[in-house]
Amino acid sequence: MALFHVRMDVNIPRDLDPEVRAETVAREKAYSQELQRSGKWPEIWRIVGQYSNISIFDVESADELHEILFNLPLFPFMDIEVMALTKHGSDVKD
Repeated sequence: MALFHVRMDVNIPRDLDPEVRAETVAREKAYSQELQRSGKWPEIWRIVGQYSNISIFDVESADELHEILFNLPLFPFMDIEVMALTKHGSDVKD
């Protein structure tokens, strides 16, 4: 498994049709919760005061992460920053 730290900043256009916006946000929530339940998206944290989050993904590969992110319903409206993670030599856990 590979761990990734992902920052997602959402920028939905203000002039997007309200019904399209609501439907897209609902699909995003359902998709993200499905991934959380599967264990592929074990952490999601809101950044206070922003329409942004910091997330941890636990996936097989960078290719799998790319597919997950590309399939987010809000992907067209996101700026995404990805950082691959590895264990730190000073970590006291296992």
